[in-house]
Amino acid sequence: MAFYEQHIHPKPTNFLSKYIISYDHKVIGKQFLWYGIFFLFVGGLMALMIRWTLAYPGEAFPIIGSFLFPETGGAVPPDTYAMLFTMHGTIMIFYAITPILIGAFGNFCIPLMIGARDMAFPLLNMLSFHVAVLSAVILMGSLFTPLGAAAGGWTSYPTLSTLIGSPGMGQTLWTLAIFILGVSSTMGAVNYITTIITLRAPGMGYFDMPLTIWGLGLTAVLNAIFLPVLGAGCLLLIFDRVFGTTFFLAGAAATSGTGDPVLFQHVFWIFGHPEVYILILPAWGIVSDLLSFFARKPAFGAKATALSMTTITILSTLVYGHHMFTTQMSPLLTQTFMTLTMTISIPSAIFFANWLGTIWKGSIRFTSPMLFSLGVVFVFGLGGLTGLYLGTVTTDLFLHDTYFVVGHFHYTMAASVLLGGLGAVYFWMPKMFGTIMNEWWAKVHFWITMVGLNIVFMGMLLIGYAGMHRRIFNPFVYEFTQKLIPLNELTTWGAIIMGFAQIIFVINFVHAVFFKKEKASDNPWEVGTLEWTIPSPAPHYNFDKIPVVKCGPHEFGNPNLTGDRDFQYQTEELA
Repeated sequence: MAFYEQHIHPKPTNFLSKYIISYDHKVIGKQFLWYGIFFLFVGGLMALMIRWTLAYPGEAFPIIGSFLFPETGGAVPPDTYAMLFTMHGTIMIFYAITPILIGAFGNFCIPLMIGARDMAFPLLNMLSFHVAVLSAVILMGSLFTPLGAAAGGWTSYPTLSTLIGSPGMGQTLWTLAIFILGVSSTMGAVNYITTIITLRAPGMGYFDMPLTIWGLGLTAVLNAIFLPVLGAGCLLLIFDRVFGTTFFLAGAAATSGTGDPVLFQHVFWIFGHPEVYILILPAWGIVSDLLSFFARKPAFGAKATALSMTTITILSTLVYGHHMFTTQMSPLLTQTFMTLTMTISIPSAIFFANWLGTIWKGSIRFTSPMLFSLGVVFVFGLGGLTGLYLGTVTTDLFLHDTYFVVGHFHYTMAASVLLGGLGAVYFWMPKMFGTIMNEWWAKVHFWITMVGLNIVFMGMLLIGYAGMHRRIFNPFVYEFTQKLIPLNELTTWGAIIMGFAQIIFVINFVHAVFFKKEKASDNPWEVGTLEWTIPSPAPHYNFDKIPVVKCGPHEFGNPNLTGDRDFQYQTEELA
């Protein structure tokens, strides 16, 4: 039960209180969704510039190149290339994936799926979005500083990110923006955890929650614990850049006895590896639910899936050192981190097998959310398998800092999280906006995305295995990589195909939100979780009467169901 009475908030009366400074978790979720989609476009455009440069170095970027880079005739300059891959990684991870999966669907789904009327702390929730906007303004502002934005990579290792490696204001603003975004995400994490623990509907135990809530809740726990670690690292880096301290000064240990650039790597990856799971856990939870919903059968091993995600959450705090095998780490430590990394693959394999068990012999409905969920199963399987080579010391020494790392990371993060997020948009669209996107175009979007996505990320794995180093402006100055030019061109065209597919999504999305007159039914997917027991779009008060939960979220095929329904609402009790 709630620790305080859940009052019905008064309905907003003007534009400002309804759309801008809103305390309603659903509006804040939509704000994060628009925010994330905007940065998905910005980060995606940067990705296309990177890929174009690798396929056609020195050639003008089509259409907008001459406007952006007039001094080089439209070609991406070497210093701008370093800025592009830094800002692309930063924007995609912190300003696109995080707002869409955690900000948008965390805010929108948690109260609706646990039977609450709002978040535990609505004011904190509203502030978390506006602090995120402030962070984005600072980050984008860094593009217009005299020496340009940060160019030290999205990890911003010293010495690349100190005043020696990045003398301009751009890197300082980048670090400040990440620190402020961490404040925003911590606000959200505290809110999510408190809401899930205290505001669940009567009768809803932890294993009665949808697996989406498990994913979002575990993500919030990791955010609350590890974002302050990243914040501390950013703060020390700002001190080094602005106040002349020597926390990360190379060679300082030989003179003053303090300071080490590798210290930043420890601080960064203590946060950074849990961050991998912070991003993927919501997608895992969403996919686990959607596979059950559209296979029309109970989620196979739902409790084991929840416990596997919990185990991964705990183990993710212990494996960060596998990112640092090449930093002269003690061999005893490398063996320990390698063993822990291999161990974390066991619970991952368990819930992956549960996904296959859910699909097996299901009455599958190939809707757009289901297609994207099946896509996640495929790409995450590939991403997980390629990760084993990077978690093993001997193979990592060869593959480290090649495009193989980039391909693995994009299969697990970009592909899995993007497809999971798109599946979530298609699925909860009726509940968010009261309309449903065109299914035919949604399926076209899926198939073109899958073709482009696998060309580009499989291409990265192949050129990385061949030894092509990442982060080099023109790797083809080396003779042994010149044979990889055709493969780089193919990879780039895969990226262009994938980018084209997202135009289909944007047109479909905007048309459904602003121009489609036909309204969706209250429960178009025929699912029994709590958010589908109320009208679509959800009213501002969510539930006029707090529901009482009688069963789990994946009840299908009960022989005592009446009529043509094959699903059971969580508020129903059947023999």
